[in-house]
Amino acid sequence: MIENRPEKSRVAVSFGNAAQSYDDVAILQRQTADELLDRLKLIKVKPQTIVDLGAGTGRNLPLLKQHYPAANIVAVDIAPAMLYQARSRMQQGIKRFWPDKSLQYLAGDAEALPLADNSVDLLYANLALQWCDLTASFAEIQRVLKPGGLLMFTTLGPDTLQELRQSWAAVDSYPHINQFLDMHDVAEAMQQSGLQDAVLDVDRHQLGYSDARQMMRDLKLLGARNQLPGRRKGLTGKQALKNMLAAAEQFRLADGQLPATYEVIYGHAWGAEKQQTVAADGSVRVSLDQLKRRL
Repeated sequence: MIENRPEKSRVAVSFGNAAQSYDDVAILQRQTADELLDRLKLIKVKPQTIVDLGAGTGRNLPLLKQHYPAANIVAVDIAPAMLYQARSRMQQGIKRFWPDKSLQYLAGDAEALPLADNSVDLLYANLALQWCDLTASFAEIQRVLKPGGLLMFTTLGPDTLQELRQSWAAVDSYPHINQFLDMHDVAEAMQQSGLQDAVLDVDRHQLGYSDARQMMRDLKLLGARNQLPGRRKGLTGKQALKNMLAAAEQFRLADGQLPATYEVIYGHAWGAEKQQTVAADGSVRVSLDQLKRRL
């Protein structure tokens, strides 16, 4: 597991400051959200309560509502400014078709969800959990999911931004890119939480930039800044930046673009039955209703 985790208070501030510019550069977030929604359509569930964890500016709220029109949706984000943008989006767009009582906005951290036990049928989390202690976050998700409730999520793997990471490594030993867990560590954290029937797979997305400076600019506008405790505290010198930009040139593609690779982990799992009887031989009784929910 990762020892050097991002400072959560700084993560909240960074994304809050980026709330107005976020949608302009959230290309990867839209791609993975659409893929996750397509996968969700293949699973037969009829949720009454949906949580969009890491809802950001609310881009996915109307899409979830369109697919589950009878559901109540709770938008949760660590940055209140993001939720303000989400509320504004809804007010300017589809509010007249959407009763206020079916949508709530809650500021909260995935490691301490402001939700009651066994209260959620579907928890949707697109590129939010990579900022968190996954063991704590999955335990919280298991707590709030109803028995047989569904978790659908994406997070980032360790090969994310490998080009930028290697370019900075040629300059100094400071951590410039946040660290991310691999799929095996994600699976272990899910197992420890009690979530059931976890399914994980990995895909790679690649965005193109004119140079590493533009790549870092977009990350800043996105709010995805380096928040590791061991980061360089002062400003990066001009020569160090120049050396990093030069080191990044080794990755330039034939089409002239500088790639930014993102290793995206897709996953889903089910909330465990909170009270299961274990027989003397170690077996667990599962009712027919429980099996039907899984199918």
